[in-house]
Amino acid sequence: MKEMVILVDKDDNEIGLEEKIKAHKQGKLHRAFSVFIFNSKAEMMLQQRDDKKYHSGGLWTNACCSHPRAGEDVEQAAHRRLKEEMGFDCDINKAFDFIYKAELDHELIEHELDHVFIGNYNGEVTLNPDEAKDCKWISVEDLKIDVQKNPAMYTEWFKIAFNEVLKSYLV
Repeated sequence: MKEMVILVDKDDNEIGLEEKIKAHKQGKLHRAFSVFIFNSKAEMMLQQRDDKKYHSGGLWTNACCSHPRAGEDVEQAAHRRLKEEMGFDCDINKAFDFIYKAELDHELIEHELDHVFIGNYNGEVTLNPDEAKDCKWISVEDLKIDVQKNPAMYTEWFKIAFNEVLKSYLV
């Protein structure tokens, strides 16, 4: 069964469903979410995407990100994927959303209305090897420096959302 994404307009109104890869080949605007996790030391969790992902393989990004299923609440989807990708769940809060469009590898276009959630977690992580190659905790200051020095090592949506996440988190 092909995975579907929810197509939306700029105001996040649903306008249809599309097969995930087709939506990414055509650059159709669709609903997505990103979860950023911090620990009690104010370090951010990063996930290194598995090399075999359909785009952005091997790049570092936020704790998890994906697309809600048809009829699925975005926050419920974020909890589901956090468990599926990282092997844990925690309280998360909606921080903001944004729209971006970026050309990616494999001739794909990421055009998403991305709902961003922030949470705190200090426990064990059990990576799903089909999703994540690695994960790490990193201080915000070290991460700022590394993103500036090595932007090609990070996903497009992460680089766009990162500073806004810090504003929301540090409030």
